[in-house]
Amino acid sequence: MIPRARIGSGRIVSGRGRALALAAAAVGLLACGARSEGRAYEYMPDMARGPAYKAFAPNPVTRDGLTLQRPVPGTIARGYQPFHYGAGEEGALRAGRELTNPLPATARTLEEGKALYETYCLVCHGAQGRGDGPIAGKIPTPPAYQSERVIGFPPGRLFHVVTLGSGRMPAYAAQLTADERWKVVTYVHEALQGP
Repeated sequence: MIPRARIGSGRIVSGRGRALALAAAAVGLLACGARSEGRAYEYMPDMARGPAYKAFAPNPVTRDGLTLQRPVPGTIARGYQPFHYGAGEEGALRAGRELTNPLPATARTLEEGKALYETYCLVCHGAQGRGDGPIAGKIPTPPAYQSERVIGFPPGRLFHVVTLGSGRMPAYAAQLTADERWKVVTYVHEALQGP
């Protein structure tokens, strides 16, 4: 008869099971004891040290022989939001009709919009949006936000102007994210054009 032993959980293990467990533990301990002067066995070494190619170097592995591959047609960079409106009056009018401000005019949105306005817009448009900023005399005077022409601009058209620029005003899409541009539009529309 084979002697049996109880394990903490109450299971009974035979002597043969104990012997197999001890053998597995011994093999595991021996595997950890590789000497530094002896070479260890390595499985799939190419996974650890693959051939490295420079971005613009020739590559014999790819179809066209180039390491740096072109993106798939239609690929959009992460975080990029396409803007489907052209520059000019026609694109601005269409943006005014089709774009709506996704941000509510909360105190926080207005505060952040004001900070962005003071950083990017105040220098030309002035603190109150009257076109009297510190450099207004050195450039063609920008229109006041309360002017008859600009006060009728819907938020989408203001967003178009901030995104693509207008006249002498440069585009700010590279400096401000779409969310930040909407904050500026919210501030201009609510605080500087409001009643």
